[in-house]
This record gives sequence, C-alpha cells and structure tokens, in this order.
Amino acid sequence: MLYIVKYTGPFGYIKPWTAVRDSETFSQQFLTPSIVEGMEKKLFPELLNGSSGVIHKIQRHRLTYAGLSSQQERTWSKGWVTKTADKKKYRLKERSIILRSILLEPELYLAFGNQTDAERAAEQSICLCRNEDLLFPEAEILCRSEYEFDTEEFPGFELVFTTQDKGFKVGHNRFEKGESMYGELRIFGNPIRENQNW
Repeated sequence: MLYIVKYTGPFGYIKPWTAVRDSETFSQQFLTPSIVEGMEKKLFPELLNGSSGVIHKIQRHRLTYAGLSSQQERTWSKGWVTKTADKKKYRLKERSIILRSILLEPELYLAFGNQTDAERAAEQSICLCRNEDLLFPEAEILCRSEYEFDTEEFPGFELVFTTQDKGFKVGHNRFEKGESMYGELRIFGNPIRENQNW
C-alpha cells in the first residue's frame, strides 16, 4: 500500500538543466531524482547524514498543474564590465530581461511506504525548487494500492528513474558529484487540469 500526501500551491518553477541563461524558458514538468532526494532530505532531516544518491522514503510521485504563465525576470551577467562616463571608470554588471513560464496551481502527490512517514510529511511544507515556490499539504492522507495510484484518480507527470540505456538525460545529480541522471517520463490521465476560476 502507498500512503499519499497531496501538496498544493499558487505557482512553481522547475528550471530545466539545459536552461542556463536562455532568454525564454518553460518550467520543467517533472521531478528529477536529485529534486526528489532534496525534498526527502528536507522532510526527513535525519537522512542528511546518510548515503547520498539514494531515495529512501518517497516511493512514487506525481505532478500536475493548471497552466503556464510567462513571467519576466531581471538577471545580471556573471562577469563585470568596465564603462567610462564623465572621465570616470565604472565597473558594473550587464542586466537583461528573461521570460520564464511558471506552473500555475501545481499539485504534487508524494507516495510513502508507511503511514508514519506520510504523517510526518503531511505536517510540513515543501518547495518544488525555488524557496518562493511553497507547496502546502492537505490534511487527508490517502491510502491506495500501487495499481490505484496509476489510475486517473492521480493525474500528472511522473519521471520513473532509469539508467542511460532505458531513459533520456534529465540533468546532473548534485548529491552524486554531478553524475548524469536518466528517466522515463510517464503521463497519467490529463496532466494539465482545467481551472474553473479563469
């Protein structure tokens, strides 16, 4: 059996590993192994001292959202530029505007192998990636079989973690010295919900 905690929030952004300073970027629609491991370590801080690169408590996950919204963000370059004005030299960083399409009203389901872990997780907030992307748990913990979790009751995107020969590259694992991560994207039901409030 799986014990499922549902998290919801107003918006979220998962930066794709290929987007360094692209002028326009869409939020990634799935969680990578290092993101799931990071969430797990936040929910269960005792795992911080354990082995890295291993997910212990989160058995499955699912991410769905209601749409995308393009947001402008001001960025600064890494390097310094020297400019001269009024016979004085100034060091400054160049600025630009980039567009990031964020997830609106994301819903994240985290499935645990036992009720105790689910209850601990249901008392805490989490972030998709950025600190401002807070998701809050709903009070009810759902108990379902693995078969039921794979039905349309839990729509969304789920990345099944695999090896290079079975999946596509999804980034580099910050917990495993930058090793490549691979996965197979699975889609359940309609992953993009209709919003009645719009």
